[in-house]
Amino acid sequence: MKTLGIITARGGSKGIPRKNLVEVRGKPLLAYTSEVALESCLTRVVLSTDDEEIANFGCELGVDVPFLRPAALATDTTPTVPVLQDVVRRLEQAGEYYDAVFTLQPTNPLRLVSDINGAVGLMKQTGCDSVIGFSDVGERHPARMKELAIDGRVVDPPFAEQFEGQRRQDLPRFYLRDGSVYLTRRNVLMEHNSIKGSDCRAWLIPTQRALNIDEPFDLLLCDFLLQQDISRYPGEAAGQ
Repeated sequence: MKTLGIITARGGSKGIPRKNLVEVRGKPLLAYTSEVALESCLTRVVLSTDDEEIANFGCELGVDVPFLRPAALATDTTPTVPVLQDVVRRLEQAGEYYDAVFTLQPTNPLRLVSDINGAVGLMKQTGCDSVIGFSDVGERHPARMKELAIDGRVVDPPFAEQFEGQRRQDLPRFYLRDGSVYLTRRNVLMEHNSIKGSDCRAWLIPTQRALNIDEPFDLLLCDFLLQQDISRYPGEAAGQ
């Protein structure tokens, strides 16, 4: 199975200016994802960016930057799917075809090589059309959420726990998208305009590594976690 890795790293960012180049423990976020991707089983790793500085740094890291992303696909409201399709379409026009696409967001710097290889292996083993990374919601279970009325009163939503303080172990397990693993068959992405297919399997990311960089506080947390041996917390396929 030929798998294309696409690193999505536009130049603009509101929450953290120039986020993809912000350094954590002396290394830009883009480097963490690039290095892991290049060590993995991915057939080729391409960087999609509209920014010359990011493109040049990607080339220094050893990532392919065959073209710059169009400005129309680099706005604050641009979804991920058209960005991926742009890369696939251009490569196919040049005669280069892949069976699947692995979306690599630099905002998930705690991704391991084993997460990429494991997800690819899971797709090969099961024949599924997509693999997405999830982590257990833990104490933030949706059954514990509340609504607030206009006057400030607490209101139980329809999915609330059976009684206040119900043990988490007795609640159904829920999982939140982690963001570090998005593996999609080519036909799902290009023909169904989605990164999640009808037969999607879960690659479970331990909560110790489930981090997405959105706000400055996330950078502080990332710095702390990178001081630890994050390889002690490997991901695994659901059901194992």
